[in-house]
Amino acid sequence: MKILVTGAKGQLGKCIKDAAVNYSDFDFLFATRELLNIESEESISDIFKNNRFDYCINAAAYTNVEKAESDQETAFLTNAEGVKQLARHCDKNNTTLIQISTDYVFDGKKGSPYTEEDTTSPLNVYGTSKLKGEQYVQEICQAYYILRTSWLYSQYGHNFYNTVLRFAKEGKPLTITTEQTGTPTNANDLAEAILTIIKFNKEKYGIYNFSNQGEATWYDFAKEILIQTNQLTKSNLVKTAYYRTFAARPSYSVLDTRKYKNTFNKAVFDWNKSLSILLN
Repeated sequence: MKILVTGAKGQLGKCIKDAAVNYSDFDFLFATRELLNIESEESISDIFKNNRFDYCINAAAYTNVEKAESDQETAFLTNAEGVKQLARHCDKNNTTLIQISTDYVFDGKKGSPYTEEDTTSPLNVYGTSKLKGEQYVQEICQAYYILRTSWLYSQYGHNFYNTVLRFAKEGKPLTITTEQTGTPTNANDLAEAILTIIKFNKEKYGIYNFSNQGEATWYDFAKEILIQTNQLTKSNLVKTAYYRTFAARPSYSVLDTRKYKNTFNKAVFDWNKSLSILLN
């Protein structure tokens, strides 16, 4: 089983690489932007000319939600048009595409966990660009999985988890919003979820939600990080009902993951348990 992983330098790409050591029967090609730039059709074409892949995990994405509001062209180039070209080559070469998407394809007005069948209505450029990428995959590919996930964090890269730890270490104040509710998701768990799909190898194609279990506000997440690292009492953590951002965000974006768990017979950790595993 040969597997192409794009975006190998990103947090999800690195988590997949860590998980790959437990899958000795898989042959991975971890492609950094230097080897495979999904914004370039020529770059995609070259890598498929020289390799035959059973699966392609697209972990390459434009993920700066705030900056996307003023840099729409780049966001769509990576999250939509790049995905379109990747999907074409996957379909042409009988490669199953695993596309990573987001809870931000929803507007948050439902007030209960979103299923795969719920109507999408993104509030910001990032969510809109990711939804367009989803649509291209569905239009072009015969064999695909779209995994919608939420609030990704890990030991790698720039994310909320690492920012909280850094601010706490430096003694900086942490003013965290309570106006958004979702599910913090450990990217290491998402990596395992993706590889479980490949190991399952049963052609159960379609859209799936994957996140850790439970729900929290960003304030709840920050507080739990500080509790589990024994820094809560000495930190300057303050909650706020409003935190000004350029990009609108869904007030409630918890995902219903029953379809994934039932299809692939996979248990999923509660978000605070997964956080504990990462910290220990």
